[in-house]
Amino acid sequence: MILDNRGLEPPQPMMRTLAALETLPKGETLTIINDRRPMFLYEQLDELGYLYETKEREDGSFEITITKG
Repeated sequence: MILDNRGLEPPQPMMRTLAALETLPKGETLTIINDRRPMFLYEQLDELGYLYETKEREDGSFEITITKG
């Protein structure tokens, strides 16, 4: 599943991402695209036990792949 959060003001990207993660089956992956690096989201993902990888895209946005462990 891909969730494009570009153009949204905080905290909307984080709220949308956390809501999508609630429905994500174990072992599945959610990819989000944000305008900026989601610093506060990383803390939440660590607490909830998700694995994630961040890549900066050519257009300056960030692609974060999140896997439910």
